[in-house]
Amino acid sequence: MSTPTSPRAGTAPRTSTPLLPPRPKGPGGLFRPFWAMAIDLGVIAVLLIVSALSFGPAFGGAGYLVASIGGIVLGLAIALAGWRLSWNPIIVAAVTILVYLVFGGALAAPGTTLLGVIPTLETMRTLILGIVFSWKDVLTLVTPVGGFDGTLVVPFLSALVTAVLAGTFALRLKHAAWALLPAAALFVTAIAFGTREAAFPIVQGLVFAGVALAWAAWRRHERRVGQSAGTAVPTGGAASSTTTADRAGTRADASSAKKLRNTRLGLGAGLIVAALGVGFVTGGILMPATAREVIRDQIVPPLDLHDYASPLVGYRSYVRDFKEDSLFTVTGLPDAARIRLATLDSYDGIVYDVAGDGTNGSGTFVRVSDDIANDTTGEPAELDVDITGLDGVWLPDAGYLDSLRFTGDRAEPLGGALHYNAATGVALDTLGITEGDSYEIDTVIPPTFNDEQLSDRAIEKVSVPRASGVPDEVGSLAAEYVGDAATPIQQVRNIATGLSQNGFFSHGLEGEAVSRAGHGAERIASLLSAEQMVGDDEQYAVAMALMVRSIGMPARVVMGFYPDTYSGADTTYDITGDQLHAWVEVPFEGAGWVAFDPTPPEDQIPLEEAPKPKADPKAQVLQPPPPPQEPAELPPDIRTEDTQDEEVDKNTFDLLPFLLIGGGLLALLILVFGPLLVIVLLKLQRRKRRRQAARTADRVSGGWDEIVDRAGDLGTPVGSGATRRDNALVLATAYPEVPVVAVAERADTEVFGPGDPTPEQAEQYWTEVDAVVKSMAASRSWWQRMRARWALGSFFGRRRRGGSGSRRSGGTGYGATERRGGRS
Repeated sequence: MSTPTSPRAGTAPRTSTPLLPPRPKGPGGLFRPFWAMAIDLGVIAVLLIVSALSFGPAFGGAGYLVASIGGIVLGLAIALAGWRLSWNPIIVAAVTILVYLVFGGALAAPGTTLLGVIPTLETMRTLILGIVFSWKDVLTLVTPVGGFDGTLVVPFLSALVTAVLAGTFALRLKHAAWALLPAAALFVTAIAFGTREAAFPIVQGLVFAGVALAWAAWRRHERRVGQSAGTAVPTGGAASSTTTADRAGTRADASSAKKLRNTRLGLGAGLIVAALGVGFVTGGILMPATAREVIRDQIVPPLDLHDYASPLVGYRSYVRDFKEDSLFTVTGLPDAARIRLATLDSYDGIVYDVAGDGTNGSGTFVRVSDDIANDTTGEPAELDVDITGLDGVWLPDAGYLDSLRFTGDRAEPLGGALHYNAATGVALDTLGITEGDSYEIDTVIPPTFNDEQLSDRAIEKVSVPRASGVPDEVGSLAAEYVGDAATPIQQVRNIATGLSQNGFFSHGLEGEAVSRAGHGAERIASLLSAEQMVGDDEQYAVAMALMVRSIGMPARVVMGFYPDTYSGADTTYDITGDQLHAWVEVPFEGAGWVAFDPTPPEDQIPLEEAPKPKADPKAQVLQPPPPPQEPAELPPDIRTEDTQDEEVDKNTFDLLPFLLIGGGLLALLILVFGPLLVIVLLKLQRRKRRRQAARTADRVSGGWDEIVDRAGDLGTPVGSGATRRDNALVLATAYPEVPVVAVAERADTEVFGPGDPTPEQAEQYWTEVDAVVKSMAASRSWWQRMRARWALGSFFGRRRRGGSGSRRSGGTGYGATERRGGRS
């Protein structure tokens, strides 16, 4: 075995291992100045910020922008560090996940952190579960969703991941167009999880397309210039003098410079035209905003209103049990404004309920934050509501809400369970309100219209559920009341006036005329067919709504409150059960839902009461006491089982939160360590393929390839196109204690010898290969060995040199080796 006395000419001996790897080459193998890298990252940042602006209409406020820009800055920093330190994709992914967990609390879930920065267990839970569930929340909540905990994970995580990918592609790949794909993906994601209303469609489209195309053209030009510079400089002695051919080529280049400038001007003009075209399409000029497709439009809200009874069923209990009791106080209520509790548009012959479908249905509730999107025009008002006796899920409000902020002791849990119907202006809280709760409302009170203003307006076409179980008396009396009225407002007004003037008022309480509660088909039929119609708001409002619908117009019943007299918005009104009312609303074009009161005045009582049956007392006879009965006893086993069931119910342990957290952690571990396992398996498979090659000579060549690949993974790549001995000299400089030169010479002997090596010789050679690889790894630090275990450079290096399976190429891995040829 010969020992080299000096390294190969042109190869600098390694004197020490630097703390940081040498500055890596840029795209295409060229060394680029740092200012060029800074331009790349700046362009990527601009494109990502422009894309993230599409989140604005869905999230509202500035929280989404802070989360997005924070994710972009962190992602580009990770990409820069990965390029500078030559991290493989697995390390980049692991660092990205770590950064997401460390900085995600401050940027995406500040409400779960200490002092808005320090992560807590709740922060980790929100971030881990948010990887899966935040996307659903963004789609199912009413916009803007930025006020909900965890929803900011969507812009933060999207910006972070796309920034890492775009920055990595820009710094490492030869073609800049690959870096534009993550930026475009963020643009599409922001639109898909946004709303039909774009943020700045024209500006976004023009800026994104213009910057992207200009940067791609600059990178393409830079690559061409770099390639020309790399091939124009001769090597060796030819570099010391200028030949005639060189001078002729220089003159030829100068003569074509003018043509090249003209070509570039034409290309620049083409880029501007292309940018304008893309901007027009993405900005909504050539494509209308209504054609924008977002995922939100395909999501059905999850709230099931069948869990809550119609509030109209308990109408009499309010006026009977809370007639003088305070239910809530309200301050800031404008004059003539009504407080809405529930809006009902579905009737099945038994109850009027909230069960509407579609965008105008009274049953379409979705979760909202304290900031609510509202495009209603009217008089703005600020209301303060304090609950003093009311309970249930329905929240008293007025108009159409801009915001609803809970201010009591239960503000946080109540805010998380708030739902709102933008079509009806009704709010409910699935947690339920009780005495002591309070909230503030910013709302818009729609303008009111009189009959003269509505005389030339048609009924607005609104879809309401079809009523069933309607008694026949409804249609016949409606036709009688409508008479020959010509306009919709006259027809509706005739029905309301007919009921109000021909009916009588009574709650059926003590001292009042008999009036049964309820509003089922039988009760409405008896009301309309009686000689004297007697009832209260519950019966008259339902009767009028059914009568209006019988003549082909949509109508709904509203249950709510309003004071007996108004005294200005500065007044604090104490609302009691006696101020509960029900009225009817009918939609008119350009006026919205107009209220009608069909209930007779409270002083309009029946003229005379129906005669009461005469009393016919009977003689009282003393009856003997009933025989004593033994007390009934339940079987012992039944009582025991019931007791055991109760104990089990009390001691039941809810595993769902722990299963969700455990599942999220498991998914995170698979995401991080799954690719690492795949890389190890691929390397083992490659080693097995080399060691078990069909030809023994190929087994020996594969053993040397294994040494070269492992050396490259350890940070010692060798040049391509060199012989095994040349590469061995380079490796001997880096690993002076390892006999790599002897192993290389033996490989040449076995491959180029007069005959194929025997299987025993090939197996013995692999034993030496394993010893060399182990010695090389032992000479490196623990961190370098860990990096080498999952390094992917040997796979990519082989692909650049023609593929590992090519026997004509002369080499695999980081260095090329001669193959034995011409032998059968």
